[in-house]
Amino acid sequence: MPPWEKNVKRLIDIGASLAALILFFPLMLLVAAAIKLESPGPVFYIQERIGYRGIKFRLWKFRSMIADAEKHSGPVWAGKNDDRITRTGKIIRKMRIDEIPQFYNILIGDMSLVGPRPEREFFVDQLKKKIPYYPLRLKVKPGLTGWAQIKHNYDRTLDDVREKLKYDLYYIENMSLSMDFKILLATVYVVLGAKGAH
Repeated sequence: MPPWEKNVKRLIDIGASLAALILFFPLMLLVAAAIKLESPGPVFYIQERIGYRGIKFRLWKFRSMIADAEKHSGPVWAGKNDDRITRTGKIIRKMRIDEIPQFYNILIGDMSLVGPRPEREFFVDQLKKKIPYYPLRLKVKPGLTGWAQIKHNYDRTLDDVREKLKYDLYYIENMSLSMDFKILLATVYVVLGAKGAH
């Protein structure tokens, strides 16, 4: 991506994230109330992720699971029918509403609208050993959505990760504003259809 496109991409990130946070503010209040009413614990789930060039940042999401969901299991990927997910959590995960707080991450520059999804350090360390070229995902900013997210499902197995890596690398090799717009349009279709991957 040439420098001018990178600058435009950042301007789009800032404008879109500001607009989204303002537009979705009433919805965010309703979701926060539903989460608090259903189960004890915080409204937001803040988790350390690995971002651009391996820099750690704090990713924000609405909490969709019981509090301290990994207290006994340790770091594990969430399954589609994970019994730790609350009733409210099932709804907001299906509609991707749990991801709305990440517009704050985009606004402050930790993330972009489009890019590979950020992963936790525990999994990054494991996957770098098992999958060649996995660290190449860290060459660009992580995204709220990406080519892999609209093309593949949840990360349930190592094979899922390998498959999604192919899409991430394809995106990195072909990054452009036109491709970003294509991914964003496809994401809207996926969200409105309440299907696809997280």
